[in-house]
Amino acid sequence: MHIPRLILHEQLQRHGWPALAGTALVVLALGYTAFALVPTWQRLQSLSVQNEEASTYLTQIEQGIVAAPEVPSRQLDEFRQRLPAQKEATSAIDQIYALASKEQIVLSRGEYALGTDPKTHLARYSILLPVRGTYPQVRRFIHELLGALPAVVLEDVDLQRKRIADTELNGRIRLTLYLSRSS
Repeated sequence: MHIPRLILHEQLQRHGWPALAGTALVVLALGYTAFALVPTWQRLQSLSVQNEEASTYLTQIEQGIVAAPEVPSRQLDEFRQRLPAQKEATSAIDQIYALASKEQIVLSRGEYALGTDPKTHLARYSILLPVRGTYPQVRRFIHELLGALPAVVLEDVDLQRKRIADTELNGRIRLTLYLSRSS
């Protein structure tokens, strides 16, 4: 739709500058509505839908249809209950040696230090084990160890080969065994 300039000029002369200013204000109001109010209205509708979904979810929790979400403190308590007790440390260390003998790895006499983690207040056994075996044996041992004892953290592995032709490695494995202080 094309409006000739002459018609616009005649209408402007007939109604004057106040009509032009009013028309400009109407155009500005329509622009403000399109660019500011419509997105805000859409966001309000989205929040309304989220509010309805949250109310439905809360009703389902109250009726027992859906399980309540885990509270972080409850998750921490469950984690601590799954850890071996501090008095079970010797059986965990025996399990480490059993896994090593299963892989035919020679574990020399290790160094052990019992302490308390200041952040989590869990007992921790720092274990430094001198190890001797082939690379595949050591790798399988570490993999089996981490699968069998989830409370063990592998801190450091230091493996060395005396000569390039040697298949046997000498090294150290540093582990930390986390233990529950309760029970």
